[in-house]
Amino acid sequence: MSDFVIDDTSATPDKPERPRLDAAEIRSDMRADERSDFERKKDYLEGFLTQKPAELSGEEPGGALYEAVIDALKDIYDPEIPVNIYDLGLVYGVEISGGHTIVTMTLTTPNCPVAESMPGEIEMRVAAVPGVGSAEVNLIWDPPWDPQKMSDEAKLELGML
Repeated sequence: MSDFVIDDTSATPDKPERPRLDAAEIRSDMRADERSDFERKKDYLEGFLTQKPAELSGEEPGGALYEAVIDALKDIYDPEIPVNIYDLGLVYGVEISGGHTIVTMTLTTPNCPVAESMPGEIEMRVAAVPGVGSAEVNLIWDPPWDPQKMSDEAKLELGML
């Protein structure tokens, strides 16, 4: 017979505890740079999150004047297509500086029947927005307009979605 005894209570070993480093374990004889490795680092987002956003002058996207100009452009409809010129993708850019507004846009085609009257109507509507001193329309043909420039709302209105 053998002197070997089996203990069934220790058949499944327990997981060892993960080592933890408490503040008490940081030795006082460590150099300052060694101690800093164990200290919690400052949250790099803390300063960023406490900063307040810069005030908009109104002339940049998101500003009140800029949005008022966009709303005025959305009130102008293409005579052949029942969609406003902004959602149709004809407006390429709006720049406002000191109340002077420049609208860069195109038309669906250079042979568009409203090629002569549309820029004048846009200048008149944009100049009527409170806060706009003067308006100018730059009509460009490059890049040419294509249906991919339309907003999803315009595509939905025209049954293209």
